[in-house]
Amino acid sequence: MKTKQNLLTLLLIFLCLFLAGCFSHTNSAAPAPEAEEFEARSAPVAIIPSKLVKSSSVSLSAVGDILIHERVYLDAKTDSGFDFTPMLDEAKPFLEAADITIANSESIVGGDSIGLSTYPSFNSPYEVADALKDTGIDVVSMANNHTLDRGEKAILSAINYWDQLGIQHAGAHASEAERNKLTTLTKNGIKFSFLSYTYGTNGIPTPSGKDYLLNRIDKQTLQTDLAKAKGASDVVVLSLHFGNEYETMPTEEQVELAHFAAEQGADLILGHHPHVLQPVEWIQTTDGRKSFVIYSLGNFLSGQEGLEKQIGGILHIQAVKTTDAESAKFELVKPSFTPTFVESENQKNYNVTLLKNANPEANQSIKQHMARWVKNLAFDE
Repeated sequence: MKTKQNLLTLLLIFLCLFLAGCFSHTNSAAPAPEAEEFEARSAPVAIIPSKLVKSSSVSLSAVGDILIHERVYLDAKTDSGFDFTPMLDEAKPFLEAADITIANSESIVGGDSIGLSTYPSFNSPYEVADALKDTGIDVVSMANNHTLDRGEKAILSAINYWDQLGIQHAGAHASEAERNKLTTLTKNGIKFSFLSYTYGTNGIPTPSGKDYLLNRIDKQTLQTDLAKAKGASDVVVLSLHFGNEYETMPTEEQVELAHFAAEQGADLILGHHPHVLQPVEWIQTTDGRKSFVIYSLGNFLSGQEGLEKQIGGILHIQAVKTTDAESAKFELVKPSFTPTFVESENQKNYNVTLLKNANPEANQSIKQHMARWVKNLAFDE
């Protein structure tokens, strides 16, 4: 009997051990919820770097021909010299507001020490440059059909004075070394280069062996210089003295040359010489860029008379730089235009005012003219 009880006891013990092992195996296969959460929190996470996009911009403004006839500089005469600043007072806020402002210095600013002169052979007082400095001009284009009017001496005198004022110049040079050096400005992390060329010089030849004095329009030269500028800067600004005087639409040659220059790397093309306004245009290049051209900025300050020749304007545009971890992109955006008018009274009291104030009807007509090919062109007045 005792033996049976012992066997029964052993059987019960064995059964308990068996059941305990099964229970233990089942629990080990199902971790507690707290363990799952811990493992999830502890697992390594794949971190994907985000593209950090940064943007900066520079505002540019440009005006047309500064062509100082005798009647204009006589009107600026004072007891101690000349003062042109009152003539630009109304336009000044539109010029100095830009980060970079460009003007076409058509009559050479050689100073009165070599003798002032007017059409057809211009030489203007230094005080013209002083007034441009006061209104915020940063760069002047010097390549035009009047650059050689008073010879090498006037060119060197003008360059020296622009340098004294800290105003950059393009298109005319004091030496071969200066000709080979790019004219550049850097603002807000964007580097600009400035080039300037003219179709001719009214038949006046460049002094022998001194071709560096003046840039003339030549496609091979343009191609070479634009490639150099594009390689050394972010935005290339090109001034072209071309077209036919007093024609309000660009010639086929102007359009072809502007498109050629855009393909070679010009981003902003500023046209001069017609003395009247010609429209603006976006140029889509084969490399995916968009260049902007104004075929003629007209007269900004001159003694020429006649409604169309008294109308000029200020072009405004923004250069934008967008960068991320991989690349930098540059583009021109938001072009706008401010029509201006040179008013006077019997060839006195010359003043650059807003066209909308001088002639509202002409102002409306000019807006339609300038926006002929860029319908969304804005007007900053």
